[in-house]
Amino acid sequence: MFDLISIGDSVIDTFVPLTDAEVEVIKGERRLSIRYGDKIPVGDSTVLVAGNAANNAVGASRLKLKTAIYVNVGNDHDGMRIKDKLKEEGVDTRYVVRNSELPSNHHIVLNFKGERTILIYHQPWKYNLPELDKSKWIYFTSLSPTFVESNLLDQLTNYLERTSASLLYNPGTFQIKAGVKKNPRLLSLTKIFIVNVEEAKIILGHPEGENIPIKKLLKGIVDLGPQMAVVTDGGEGSFGFDGEKYFSLGIFPAKLVEMTGSGDAYATGTLAGLFHGKDLPEAMRWGAANGASVVEQVGPQAGLLTYHGMGEKLKENSKIVAKEI
Repeated sequence: MFDLISIGDSVIDTFVPLTDAEVEVIKGERRLSIRYGDKIPVGDSTVLVAGNAANNAVGASRLKLKTAIYVNVGNDHDGMRIKDKLKEEGVDTRYVVRNSELPSNHHIVLNFKGERTILIYHQPWKYNLPELDKSKWIYFTSLSPTFVESNLLDQLTNYLERTSASLLYNPGTFQIKAGVKKNPRLLSLTKIFIVNVEEAKIILGHPEGENIPIKKLLKGIVDLGPQMAVVTDGGEGSFGFDGEKYFSLGIFPAKLVEMTGSGDAYATGTLAGLFHGKDLPEAMRWGAANGASVVEQVGPQAGLLTYHGMGEKLKENSKIVAKEI
């Protein structure tokens, strides 16, 4: 039996530090600006294994969860690199599917002043959930838009009903666009649902830019079916609802280098806290600690905490606790 099986996508990320760019605000929206048709100087690039599910699996393994992963990769060098990295981190790769007709996902991450802008392309994978062994937890996250052409959601729902595994649902861009509300059975089987504040507004159908009270967002998510909800809000920290009480947690201090993977790290830390018997307020601290560690290094996995490192990080920031609101 596994402690966790992560379901989603993996990718090779090329991190490109921009040295000659500007951030413009147009109609309240920040936009990255570079000179059109010019040669733009950049810093040294770095190529790393990434992707929401891979980030979660690596992070969970480091936090002492016996972890497996279901992802699709290409039958290419990048596919081997992804699989080798997962094995190196102690992740069971028996459910990694190698596709002979498609290359692996490859994204470009533009890093400027600590924030990342990602150029993405998801391969049109044909999802088909393998016969998974029993697991205490499932982490379900970002997929290619072609997931809507598969029976993956029904397969996952049936697995959860059959095994009573706990689900952390952290939907990606294409899942949100397809409509999270369209899958009430899956939502009713969700132990904890984690998104950022803008994603929560989209899911609940609030107009873009509208200022919605955080408690309304959290209760709106839980009313869809999940037992608990967490909404992250960048520098404002994170907010949780366990079905009875609401909580607010500030961010842990960090020397910002690059933001990629901070959300995955937060969700992974929160899941690990719950797995190790913590309540939601303390599990949120695990998430915040993991997220703060990740942004101090380039890429989404280098800064992921080990179990020992988590203990040290929490001890160093013992005064930062989730407060009931």
